[in-house]
Amino acid sequence: MAEENCSHDCESCQQKCSEAEKPDFSVPANPLSNVKRVVGIVSGKGGVGKSLVTALLASAMQKRGHQCGILDADITGPSIPGIFGVNELATSNESGILPRQSKGGIDMMSVNLLVEDKATPVVWRGPAIAGVVKQFWSDVIWSYEDYLFIDMPPGTGDVPLTVFQSLPVDGIIIVASPQELVSMIVEKAMRMAKSMDIPILGIIENMSYLKCPDCGKKISLFGEGKTAETAARYEIDFLGEIPVAPELAALCDAGNIEYYSADFLDKAIEKLEAIK
Repeated sequence: MAEENCSHDCESCQQKCSEAEKPDFSVPANPLSNVKRVVGIVSGKGGVGKSLVTALLASAMQKRGHQCGILDADITGPSIPGIFGVNELATSNESGILPRQSKGGIDMMSVNLLVEDKATPVVWRGPAIAGVVKQFWSDVIWSYEDYLFIDMPPGTGDVPLTVFQSLPVDGIIIVASPQELVSMIVEKAMRMAKSMDIPILGIIENMSYLKCPDCGKKISLFGEGKTAETAARYEIDFLGEIPVAPELAALCDAGNIEYYSADFLDKAIEKLEAIK
């Protein structure tokens, strides 16, 4: 069976390869890289805030003394450099590509760090995009990372498949929004991860509520969230709720996400620190 045609979902595959015949899609890291843990931030649909969650988790872990990096795998919609206010292009030497660092010391690589005009669209087909993601692992010198977070594009297509097959992913965190269809979204991401033996660390709900600036009451803009209920149904850890916060949006727009601090992701941080 040709490796490029393998879905890596052995349960549904008609080929029924033996263990010895199963293809190995893993891609070696740059020889100068030293990455201890790889965590993917995923969702079954777009617009739920994966990049925000990635940035918040990396910032929080960095403040706790863990060296962090972010691989921006959302090639057609890269936003990580902007959230951190990183505008300088990445450089390289004879050994590989050097990631850029945020103000707080977080390493990052994104397609937006390789092009002069940030508004230039990436009009590539899936295999080309997946190839770039693999290069961000194999060609970039992640010199020392306690945690490398991967900001995934939405869905269950080429890039998530490539990351799960090619990189040593220690676990994923699923990001959802409060709407009713969260159950379907979570199930898609969950089934893909389970079919590829990727541990699911938990689920985070974004845009959960708005806190009234006058009385402090929580207002559910999109109705009562279904994420905690869905997490319980699928026996996934519910790792927290992120509010709709104007100050958070303003910091993202200004490239100062690292200045934001809150305790709503403490459970997620504990989960990350528990990864062996």
